[in-house]
Amino acid sequence: MNDTPGWASPGSAPSDGQEPGSTGTAQPTEQPTDPAGTNQPQQPPKWSTEQPPPGQWSAPGPQVPAQTPPPPAPGPGWGGRHPGAPGGWGAPGQGYGGPGGPAGWGGNWGGPPPAAKPGVIPLRPLGVGEILDGAVSTMRTYWRTVLGISLTVAVITEIAVILLQGFFLNDTEGSDALSDPSATVGELTRALGNTMLSSGVVLLITLLGTIVATALLTSVTSRAVLGKPVTTGEAWRDARPQLLRLSGLTLLLPVIAILIVGVGTLPGVLVGVAGSGDAGAALAVLGGLAAAVVAIWLMVRFSLSSPALMLEKQGIVKSMNRSAKLVRGSWWRVFGIQLLATIIANIVASIVVIPFALLAAALSGEGFSGLLDSSGGDIGWTFLIVSGIGSVIGSMLTLPISAGVTVLLYIDQRIRREALDLDLARAAGVPDYGTEPSGTTPGS
Repeated sequence: MNDTPGWASPGSAPSDGQEPGSTGTAQPTEQPTDPAGTNQPQQPPKWSTEQPPPGQWSAPGPQVPAQTPPPPAPGPGWGGRHPGAPGGWGAPGQGYGGPGGPAGWGGNWGGPPPAAKPGVIPLRPLGVGEILDGAVSTMRTYWRTVLGISLTVAVITEIAVILLQGFFLNDTEGSDALSDPSATVGELTRALGNTMLSSGVVLLITLLGTIVATALLTSVTSRAVLGKPVTTGEAWRDARPQLLRLSGLTLLLPVIAILIVGVGTLPGVLVGVAGSGDAGAALAVLGGLAAAVVAIWLMVRFSLSSPALMLEKQGIVKSMNRSAKLVRGSWWRVFGIQLLATIIANIVASIVVIPFALLAAALSGEGFSGLLDSSGGDIGWTFLIVSGIGSVIGSMLTLPISAGVTVLLYIDQRIRREALDLDLARAAGVPDYGTEPSGTTPGS
């Protein structure tokens, strides 16, 4: 007999009343006699002389009546079919849950399965960190296309700005009049008009470049959500039919904000013109602040118009209505995410632009004091070129972040309101998506 667990070899267990742990030499016993008068054969030499009576040997341990073992109880999580359980699987009323756990997935499985992630974001409602990470992941994964678009737009825009500032917008006499206390009203008016014209032209060129970059990067980000790469040529062919509408939308929104602020300050201006200067100024400030709040509220409400126009191929008015519908009820969330993305983009831009501006001031001969002196001499080409290089690098890094956050925020709002994740999963080729419970949002 083998010496296996649960069994003992013959002679290793006590028998015939001998208790375990007893000491001393075993006494020989009388050999049983045969009824016919013949003796039993001798025991083998390797076996002990003390053997259990025939038919009385059994394995050590308590004797349990033979019975059929019960079927194993279903474990938490993936249980067997429980007879009579209304939940179908697992414990009664628990659905897929284990004992004491909530309905859904069992306690030992660590929660619901992760959502499908064919691209840069998981297909479920997103948290703030996931939106920011998705924008950065798009830039990192498809860096050739993203940085190529951003760099091209930034270089073309900055070259146009440098040429205009170097040849046409470098009026030092006008800027000197603004800081001259003895300047006449005509000189101040002319200087102020030239300054506003210069700033307006630079802003317009920058805005046009931003429009083109936003259109192209919207197409890239929407493909990145599906895990599908896109070339610059494909992004251009996809965005080109909507560029004119996007330009109109991008120009219309600032005009709306300026008109609202103008209407808010108009009563104060009229009171000031009528003769009450102090009261008019106070009224203009209060009206301007109130109008600014309204303008910010509207701009956030329309902040998703650009991706709605580009991805849904809608007109300007319809895309604004679409954005208002998606933002309704989530204004503070959209505002906070947009504000956070703007702060991050400005910090990144400042880290790049400020050192180049200091270097440009040092190389141009004006020094750091000339950089802070607005009434300084003529702005040289060295300063314009070196500072322009810093602006190009800053724009190349910030444009993808701003555009990516806006597009992903638009997709997130549609997932929350319209179950867009089902359409995205089908477009990405995710098998059997939507047949199992999806993941939850880790943050908001």
